[in-house]
Amino acid sequence: MFMAQDLACLRGDRLLFKNVGFELKAGGLLYVLGENGCGKSSLLRMLCGLLMPEQGAVFWGNKKIKEDAESYLPNLTYIGHLNGLKDDLTALENLQISARLAGNDVSSKQALAALTAIGIARCANLPVRVLSQGQKRRVALAMLWLTQSQLWILDEPFAALDVASTEVLASRLGEHMSNGGMTIITTHQDVSISALTTQTLRLSA
Repeated sequence: MFMAQDLACLRGDRLLFKNVGFELKAGGLLYVLGENGCGKSSLLRMLCGLLMPEQGAVFWGNKKIKEDAESYLPNLTYIGHLNGLKDDLTALENLQISARLAGNDVSSKQALAALTAIGIARCANLPVRVLSQGQKRRVALAMLWLTQSQLWILDEPFAALDVASTEVLASRLGEHMSNGGMTIITTHQDVSISALTTQTLRLSA
């Protein structure tokens, strides 16, 4: 189980949100919704352990993630609003390096299969700097075909994707949760995603 209790976030002197909590179990999907500036990305960063909450705590199982990072982090895949790609490296190189940093060595063949799954294989050997925003997003999201982690936290994963890529990604998310995975996403798109349980958490600025 993944759980947040009584989270609060300050940005400067401004309180973005408070009293935020939820429980997410295997097969569960959590949508984090709200207007721009309400703290959605900040909440996701808290859930990843990248930002400390003003109050409250995040738990993986029965332990706080800040106290048991060695158990938590291998179970986490986080893809932020920014793609986190190196412009001078090829799509294939970026994907292999990202996988290696996550503790998962993958072959060129495996990385190419992931790029193929999300429809970007033709750009595998091109430097990322020449790709469109939609193509860059698909390179970053190809990691979801390589990771074995149980919890996926995704910030606007459908941004800049075309209709076909959106359908492919939604299918991959549904597959992940049907296998006992958990997913937390922010999105402005109305996309149908299959999950054993679905929750909505709405933040207000």
